[in-house]
Amino acid sequence: MSELTPTLPALAAALLLSACTVLPSGPSVMTLPGSGRTLESFRADDLFCRDYAYQFIGGKTASQAAQQSTISSAAVGTAIGAVAGAAIGGDARGAAVGAGVGLLAGTASGADAGRASGVGTQRQYDNAYIQCMYSKGHRVPVPSSMSNQRPVRAADAAIPPPPPGAPPAPPPR
Repeated sequence: MSELTPTLPALAAALLLSACTVLPSGPSVMTLPGSGRTLESFRADDLFCRDYAYQFIGGKTASQAAQQSTISSAAVGTAIGAVAGAAIGGDARGAAVGAGVGLLAGTASGADAGRASGVGTQRQYDNAYIQCMYSKGHRVPVPSSMSNQRPVRAADAAIPPPPPGAPPAPPPR
């Protein structure tokens, strides 16, 4: 146990710092001014839509959502670890070891949950922002799967036309 003790604080610090990644606090999609729109109207609509999207996601940025999720998971992990350590170890030292292990496990799982929470919040923000900008008459990105593709015609596929005249008679039964 004494060989592991010096590495625990370093591991905890690394996990805590990795949980503090900062995600964008604005849209992660590009929008362009609509046809006949001025740059001034685009900028005014951009500010309005950023505020609309911010309010839509509950008034917190993706980074704040990620940090809150990470902190919550670390706190729950610490509490569970302390209870389990006291139950297994039976004394204050067992509770302390359990709390430390719970903090590490909670922070590790919380970092991943925080990342997922941040990504989900960013996606909701982007969707609200795009809808707002589109409703104001600006151009927004469209996934390639939604683009109009020409239907394949016989001339495009180089399929020869049927021979002229009546079709052949069906085979006898």
